This record gives sequence, C-alpha cells and structure tokens, in this order.
Amino acid sequence: MFINTQFKKGVLELLVLLIVEKKDKYGYELVEEVSKIVDVNEGTIYPILKRLTNEGYFETYLEESNEGPIRKYYHITALGKKRSKEQKKEWNNFASSVNDFIKRSEEL
Repeated sequence: MFINTQFKKGVLELLVLLIVEKKDKYGYELVEEVSKIVDVNEGTIYPILKRLTNEGYFETYLEESNEGPIRKYYHITALGKKRSKEQKKEWNNFASSVNDFIKRSEEL
C-alpha cells in the first residue's frame, strides 16, 4: 500500500513510541513492527530512535542474543510515555479535523 511520504513522516514518531510503550524492542524488531503499518526501512527508523533517546524519551540497554550479536533494546521512559500520550492526542485531533473536512467536502 502506498502512503504519501509526508503523511508517513508525521506519524512515524508516534508509531515508534506506541510500539516501544507496549514492549521493549531492539532496532530491527522495531523496523519490522512499523513496517506492518507503513512501509519503512532501517534508514528511516534508526535516526528517530537516536533522536528519541537523545531527547530522553527512551533508554537503551544491551542484551545477549541466541541468534547473533548483542542487541540494543529501547525502553520508554516516563517522559516518553508523556510524549506518547501527547502525540496520540494531537494525532487524534488532527485526524478528526481532516476526516470532518473530507466528509463536509463530499457533501458539496
């Protein structure tokens, strides 16, 4: 499914926050999860993870893997949970406004 690049950019941070809020994830695992919702690659997600970590929304830790090298896991902080809640509210307000406008424009 094709999704406009600008639409994707606007929602990726929210998706990453919501996914990690449910369960700690390592980078590639997170890319796979986001890809189930919107088509993305590693080069798109890793800069978001780095920024969210630098801004204090995530903490990281290393864990051994039976399937390869040590993995860096991302864990959401209290600040990250607050950011996630704010972003979700903003997204819902935005989506509702756009959907209302689309419905009104179809009635013309």
